[in-house]
Parts: sequence; C-alpha cells; structure tokens
Amino acid sequence: MNPNVNILAIIPARGGSKGIPRKNVLLLSGQPLISYAIQNAKSSGFQMDVAVSTDDQEITNVSNQFGAEVIRRNKKLASDEVTLDPVIFDAVQQMEGKTGKTYDYVITLQPTSPLLSADTLDSAIQKMLNDETIDTLISAVNDPHLSWTTKEVKGVVTVLPNYEARLNRQYLPKNFVETGAFVITKRHFVKPDTRFGKNISVYEVPASESTDIDTKQDWWVAEKQLSKKNILIRVEGYSEIGLGHVYRGLSLAYSLMDHNVTFVTSSKSDLAIKKLEDSFIKYEVIQEEHQLEEIIAKYDVDIVINDILNTSISYMEYLSQFSVRVVNFEDVGPGSALADAVINDLYAPQNTDSKYYWGSKYYLLRDEFLISKPSEFNEEVNNVFVIFGGVDPSNLTQKVLAAFEQINTNEDVEYTVVVGPGYAEFEKIQDIAENSALNISVFKDVNNMAEMMKRSDIAISSQGRTMLELASMNVPTILMAQNERELTHEFGYLSNGFINLGLGEAIDSSSIALTLEWLMNTPQIRRQMYNQMQKKDLRNGFKRVKSIILGDE
Repeated sequence: MNPNVNILAIIPARGGSKGIPRKNVLLLSGQPLISYAIQNAKSSGFQMDVAVSTDDQEITNVSNQFGAEVIRRNKKLASDEVTLDPVIFDAVQQMEGKTGKTYDYVITLQPTSPLLSADTLDSAIQKMLNDETIDTLISAVNDPHLSWTTKEVKGVVTVLPNYEARLNRQYLPKNFVETGAFVITKRHFVKPDTRFGKNISVYEVPASESTDIDTKQDWWVAEKQLSKKNILIRVEGYSEIGLGHVYRGLSLAYSLMDHNVTFVTSSKSDLAIKKLEDSFIKYEVIQEEHQLEEIIAKYDVDIVINDILNTSISYMEYLSQFSVRVVNFEDVGPGSALADAVINDLYAPQNTDSKYYWGSKYYLLRDEFLISKPSEFNEEVNNVFVIFGGVDPSNLTQKVLAAFEQINTNEDVEYTVVVGPGYAEFEKIQDIAENSALNISVFKDVNNMAEMMKRSDIAISSQGRTMLELASMNVPTILMAQNERELTHEFGYLSNGFINLGLGEAIDSSSIALTLEWLMNTPQIRRQMYNQMQKKDLRNGFKRVKSIILGDE
C-alpha cells in the first residue's frame, strides 16, 4: 500500500431506476444495494475518499448512514441521456474543492456490483500502482464462448463465427467482458467527455464477483450469492462403520449446491476418501482433530455438520470456540447437548428438547429414490433382494445365501444380492452363487439401487438407512440388525411394513429360511406390509433438514 497516493472512489447513483424501482436503496440480503460499494471502498487497504454522486434524497440519506460523502448531482447531469463521463468529472471537481486535494487516481465504483470484494478491488488498485504504463484499468470477467456475429456483404447480411476453430470452452482464447464493477483511471484523464487514457488494461475478476444488477434476474443471482453459506461436513467411513455417513453427507452436499460445501475426514477413513474422490467432491483429510481449526479458517466456515456418530463434550467444546453453527447427525452422545441442532432420523424421540429432531420425517432420500416411482405389488414373488450396507461387518449376506438353499419355492425366483465397496467376502459369495442351483446374481457397489429395489417383491436388509430406502420403494422387507446400535433404530417394525428378526448374528440360517418362505407364500401379509409403507412420507426430508441446517427452522 502506498500512503502517499490520493485516491477518490466515486459511486454514481441516480434515483430514477425504472427496471428495478428504488434499486440503489432496496435491501439486498439485508443491506441497501449501494452500501456494498460504499463498504468496499471504506474497508480498502488504501486510504481513499468515498463520494456518492446522486440526485436523490433517499440515496443521500442511506449514503450518509454508511459514511460516504454525498455530491449533489444537478438535473442536467441526472437525465437518462447523460453518460457517466461528465458525472464523474463533476464529482471529482466538487470533491477536490471540498478536500483541497489533487487526486492521483479516480475510481468509478458502480453500486450495481455488490458481489465485488474489497480484496479484489485492492488487488486491482495495486496493479495500477505497480504498472505505471496503465492509464485506465477496467474490471472484466473471462467469458469464452463460441459466438457469432453478422456482417453485411454486398447488401446481404451474413452470420459469421467469432472463432477460428470449434473448441471446448476451456480451450477457447480469453474473451473479456466488462463487469461494470469499477474503472480505475489516472486523474488527468478524467475530463467532461471521457475517463479513459490511451493505454487501457483489464483486471480479471472472479466469475462469482461479476454480476452487474440490471434486471430482476440479476438481483436474484446476487441475493443467492450473498446468502451462500460455507459449510463443512465431517464424516468417517472405514470397514468397521461402513459408508452410511458418507452417503448421507453426499446427499446433503448435492442438496446444498447453492452453498459452498467442503468435506473433512480422517486419514483412517480409507473408504470415505475413496468415495469422496470418486464423487469429485472437495475434501480435506486430517490426522488430528486440532487440524479442524486451520480448515475452518481456510474456508471461512459458517456451519459445521458432524456425521460421526456420538460426539464427546471435549470435541463439541473445541468447536464452540470458532463461532460456527454446529449440526450433528445420528448423535445420542454427551456432546450432542452442545450442538445447535441434532437430527436423529433413525431414532424414536428420547427427549423433548426443541433442538433435537427425531424420526424418519428427517430422513434424506438420495436423488435416485426421489425421482423413481415405487414398486407395484405382485401376488407372486419373482425377485428377492438382499442388501446389508456398504461393509456388512457381520457377514449377514453369506448367512442369507445359506438360507436360500433351505427354501422350497418356485425355481424361477431370482435372488439379487448387492454388496458395498467395503464388503470383504465378495469373491466367496460369488463362488457360492455360481455353484448354486438357484438363480442368484451378485453385484458390488451398484449405481442404480432404486431401480433394483423397484424390481423386488421381498427384500432382506439390515436395520440402517437402507430400510428407509426400501420403504420409499414399498418393498416388504425382513430386517436383521448389524449391531446393538441398529436395534435402537425406530421405524423397522410391522407397523411400517417390516418383519424384524432382531440381531442378525443371533439368527441362524434356518430361521431366516422359515421366515422368508412363509412370507413368500402369504401374499396377504406382504400386501399389508406394502400398504403400510405406502402411508409413510419419506420424500420431504430434505426440505425439513435444509431448514434446520441453515437455521431457518
């Protein structure tokens, strides 16, 4: 920064906006539109004078409130036909008369670019100071596209390309489009009919700062951008706990695309790292918990979402020092009391504290289930579907395969078995399927789960989130819990369309076979289960959960 340079920022703001009436003083994300330009100039690292040129009393009042000097613009300079050049010249002359200064640089700072940051403005000013050959610097965004123009040749108008070769956008030459955010020029080039010197350069601003509000659509875009939250989702995923937390985190991230989402996981979460990498999602890996401080600062985090099972008091106290909103999923640990909100979609209510949100109404169905139609009921069972999550640590899949061999039923029944990426016995169950006289198909880590469930007449599953996906597809299901924790999950009972066999490792294959064969041969029971699932509303969880996360609930 050069303290010996005199800089004047002029914000031109007429009161006669027609496209958006009172545009310059309307509240955009809670602040008058013009206040963003004033605050940028006043928070600059360069000590500049800030003046608003206006003909409007309301703009005058707002500008004064935010600390800008006001230059009254006469009627002659306030008409629609007048360009900015004489307006800026008039404001410079008035300010030099008021301050007694002779300015070195004059910045035209438009109030219609509220997304411009003070850092970007300062970087542009610094560029001017570092390169004395530049007379005028204009804000621009690089927006390369395959474009066309018209040209008249011998009285015939022809459409011609503005490019030499058709290339993908990232390979096209730079195409700078003015954003209108700022024009920085040396003082002696500011005249009644121009603000531009001979040597003009552009300063490339980020696309996220390039919106120039001229229409209601522009206003909507700016409002969305300014209301963005920086969200950190912490998940874990390794063989002992599976990938359920990661899948839920990804579903959340996709539903929060209008915000800035980053994942963080620990180095031991090999399955999570692989899944996040394959999903092209931004993520960070930590070795120790204290590294979160650096990540929270790096991304200027507003909200931390924990999907790591029960939290400790010490961990939650650690997060509390960062002044972020904290939302926990599937947390019944002692640390949950220190969260701003706790969403336990798999549990029945355990207390009445208003910050806890219990039950299946807060379940997040993945996109494929939201767009897929539920299955139709069949009197005969043609397909039995088996799925025990991404890891299946109790190897219930193999136990169910053994049960299939004990069933006396239609030989045309298809048995579809799906295992996740962390399942360790994949090759063994492939061999079992290949050597069986039954029609058994085994798949690993599929990407069309909803359609596979939809084709099923009966499912056998664990008592985690998959049971809710099966319910959304109206598939009568036999449940076996992977562990004691799953036994506490609500929803997996006959009233919601399930037959629950309890802890899977305590059930033998003969009991599974008897239950499955009985259900296959009793369509009236399956019909009741199907009807119970139809009654459940599992498709509006995202709307409810987003409101909780963003603090709108």
